[in-house]
Amino acid sequence: MESGLLVQLENIEVCQEENVVLNDASLTLDKGEFIYIIGKVGSGKSSLLKALYCEVPIRKGNAYVAGYDLLKIKRREMPYLRRKLGIVFQDFQLLTDRSAVKNLEFVLKATGWNSQNEINRRIEEVMEQVGMPNKGYKMPHELSGGEQQRIAIARALLNTPEIILADEPTGNLDPETSGQIVQLLHDIRRKGTAVIMTTHNYNIVQSFPARVAKCESNRLYNMEESSSPDFKEIEYE
Repeated sequence: MESGLLVQLENIEVCQEENVVLNDASLTLDKGEFIYIIGKVGSGKSSLLKALYCEVPIRKGNAYVAGYDLLKIKRREMPYLRRKLGIVFQDFQLLTDRSAVKNLEFVLKATGWNSQNEINRRIEEVMEQVGMPNKGYKMPHELSGGEQQRIAIARALLNTPEIILADEPTGNLDPETSGQIVQLLHDIRRKGTAVIMTTHNYNIVQSFPARVAKCESNRLYNMEESSSPDFKEIEYE
């Protein structure tokens, strides 16, 4: 893996069960970079992210993520890879029976944090970072969709990941709230954490420019930055 690259995929094949979802796909991601993965529903965007954290298999090619060779990684190594990745889902996936703070505390304790003072300090830091310093006591059902997604992003940041993988993070949000969430992800990127975000929302990609790759017909196409004139000519749904 080349120095400075967090993700280096070369001619990989991604499969769901026995079906090939992406074939001959290549992608790189540098430290502190933001990239959108765009494409229609069912085009392989989510499968690509799942492949990066070993949820679905890569059958061939070369695949390195955060220093791990995904074709040779052992099952006991996967939790260590996943600690270098922060994952944000479309449907938030918060534990509904506990407050926002307790959701975050659960993750820290599950990943080996023992000192309650350090746990409290880290939770305070990430809640501040996502603009939710005073909402920690609330239950998920007491929060708006945008607020729940901010807590989910805070959860993804807890262990200081090298990469945030955001899978359609605005899919359940209104346009204004979607823009706020994407702005937050760009702010996180500016502080040094790389971000890969899947989306089929063309307006977001144009409003918050970054590098773009497109899933289409079982292939992954690397494209220009979404602020370039050529990008406006893309057929996009």
